[in-house]
Amino acid sequence: MGCFWCTGNSRQRSKKLTNKNDDSSYQRKLHDLMKDSSVALKKGSAYESAKKEEVAKNDQLSLDVKNLNLNDEVSKDGKDSKLAQSFTFAELAAATGNFRSDCFLGEGGFGKVYKGFLEKTNQDVAIKQLDLNGLQGIREFVVEILTLSMAKHPNLVKLIGFCAEDEQRLLVYEYMSLGSLENHLHELPPGRKPLDWNTRMKIAAGAARGLEYLHDKMKPPVIYRDLKCSNILLGEGYHPKLSDFGLAKVGPIGDKTHVSTRVMGTYGYCAPDYAMTGQLTFKSDIYSFGVVFLELITGRKAIDNTRDHSEQNLVAWARPMFKDRRNFSQMVDPLLQGQYPVRGLYQALAIAAMCVQEQPNMRPAISDVVLALNYLSSQKYDPNKSVHTSRRNMASSAVNRNIVADHEHNGH
Repeated sequence: MGCFWCTGNSRQRSKKLTNKNDDSSYQRKLHDLMKDSSVALKKGSAYESAKKEEVAKNDQLSLDVKNLNLNDEVSKDGKDSKLAQSFTFAELAAATGNFRSDCFLGEGGFGKVYKGFLEKTNQDVAIKQLDLNGLQGIREFVVEILTLSMAKHPNLVKLIGFCAEDEQRLLVYEYMSLGSLENHLHELPPGRKPLDWNTRMKIAAGAARGLEYLHDKMKPPVIYRDLKCSNILLGEGYHPKLSDFGLAKVGPIGDKTHVSTRVMGTYGYCAPDYAMTGQLTFKSDIYSFGVVFLELITGRKAIDNTRDHSEQNLVAWARPMFKDRRNFSQMVDPLLQGQYPVRGLYQALAIAAMCVQEQPNMRPAISDVVLALNYLSSQKYDPNKSVHTSRRNMASSAVNRNIVADHEHNGH
């Protein structure tokens, strides 16, 4: 599933990270990162001419990109580095066997990803090679380094380093052995077991905590803007981490309620209010999270053109179903084969319904989502006990059966 531009005429991604309202600490970090480099990013005349047309005068990041360097913050061997290691292209080519086909992991909007092994650090890594034909690649490259270098959280993928040699642009991440959430939800290959209920709730709670860090803990706060199943990577024990921060944007600060920007995102995950107005808020991410959570619950894709027209858009299909709890059992992923807690399903659907509310002010804050999902994921489902507790769960879930309707009515 690709990214889109608000006009629908281009699939290229375009974004700006900083604006005049960014706090001073971020601006200092940005300028420190951009000055006096021994690792200059060279650009040809074609890029220069295109850049003049594309870059807004008040886009500080774009103005600084032409002088991009990272030597103040990055060391060659990773020792005493504040941000990330600097690799040569030869090192990364060697790590992937010259980007052999059997090392290929996948391809996204920014380029191809390969598995590699770094001998000097003795570790497996994932290496993303940016598409050299994309004029916006340089900006996304910088945004990714800035965001991940200043973000430290167990539910955000770790950036190990980068390569900015001549025209090459590569990013090196920790290797996530289980791949993306998308690979464990949709079109499972033969022999792969579907995720059980407890694992799905664990993944949702972890992804929410990563988003909470971006919204509430980072200074300045960051809007992810590209939350989707393919960007949630899974490590051992299905530990989830958010990845791919090329669309990340500094959120509104102070009395500002939104950031005005060109609409970018993935169809099916993008909040309707942002798509229509270009006004980006933290609640835009909440909507995207709600779509991902619905995918976890239902096993359906955000957009599935193979289904009947009325069921192709997941949110459009789910919204009328939310209104009657008798529909809930029809919404759950059939691959679970009935192995889920009835009460837990009701609560999960209530959370998802609130996140995908059409009006952004009706959606909960990420801190409330984390609180709810931490509780939900702590209630471990034991299928061996389900026969004895199903009647009790049905009775106790009556307390929750009108939660969606009450939320819509009261506006909370």
